[in-house]
Amino acid sequence: MNDEQKRAEEAEAMERVVNATRQVQVAFAALQSQYPPQGSGKPSKMALQTFDAALQALEDAQAGFDDLLNELLDGNR
Repeated sequence: MNDEQKRAEEAEAMERVVNATRQVQVAFAALQSQYPPQGSGKPSKMALQTFDAALQALEDAQAGFDDLLNELLDGNR
């Protein structure tokens, strides 16, 4: 893999983190709207599952980015 491809891979990894963070924000807002004063305080199973999935996607994206960052810090990239 050449340097240009490595930089593109690193940029994609960061973009995955950014997009996953946005999805967590959206899912959290939807979940939060189900609590008072707007909601009943009983969030739907779908809202909880969506939030959980968004958190998992963020964790996965962060792990991938951390791997690349560690390679950079170790001088292996």
